[in-house]
Amino acid sequence: MSISRIYQAISLEIHQAVKLDEKASHHLARVLRASTGDSFTLFNGQGGEFAAIITHIDKKCVHAEVIAFAPREAESPVSICLAQGIARGEKMDFIVQKAVELGVTNITPLMTERCNVRLDQEREEKRLQHWQAVVVSACEQSGRNRIPVVSAPVAYSEWLAGVKADLCFVLSPHVENRLDEYQLAPQASVVLLIGPEGGLSEQEVAAAVQAGFLPLNLGPRVLRTETAAIAAIAALQTRYGDIA
Repeated sequence: MSISRIYQAISLEIHQAVKLDEKASHHLARVLRASTGDSFTLFNGQGGEFAAIITHIDKKCVHAEVIAFAPREAESPVSICLAQGIARGEKMDFIVQKAVELGVTNITPLMTERCNVRLDQEREEKRLQHWQAVVVSACEQSGRNRIPVVSAPVAYSEWLAGVKADLCFVLSPHVENRLDEYQLAPQASVVLLIGPEGGLSEQEVAAAVQAGFLPLNLGPRVLRTETAAIAAIAALQTRYGDIA
């Protein structure tokens, strides 16, 4: 039985001998206590997944052989881009993780008026690498074989000027519009805009509506930013995607 799913950003093919990177090797050998002969699943983000078997474990590395390919996918029929006002600390990690589990195709961190997170170039690069690692881990856990991309943080006005999708939604507790009022064709794209802890300002919401965004109300209760992201993506996947 496969004991784990491991992502490796390398070319994979049947009968290939593979040397896993340090992080994956540590996870299999030290965390999961894997042994020679144990099987696991490999994927590289290019589609499908590979069955592999551990052939050798040394102090720093796990070696394996790729033995079979399965064209299994777990991608949603609707492409959802989450544009998220940057939340503080672990909240943003939580949003990224759960958004990936729920099937988003990409995530854009936004610097908005009420965003309390300020990133210089060095911190921005580190956070971006960290968020992308959270994405990979969420794909390994959830069974996805395609890796969503986290874009570099961008200023709200700059991002808004270039947004394109079949439907664009901005969450707002001040409107009556509900999701069942809108139709979406199969294989269509959706952008979901959510503010940070303090929400989007009235000016930011107005600018989004002027740019073609549809204001969307999720219900009578005010949700925290991390709750709003999860609830909205789940609602979109139930309405247009593959969550029953």
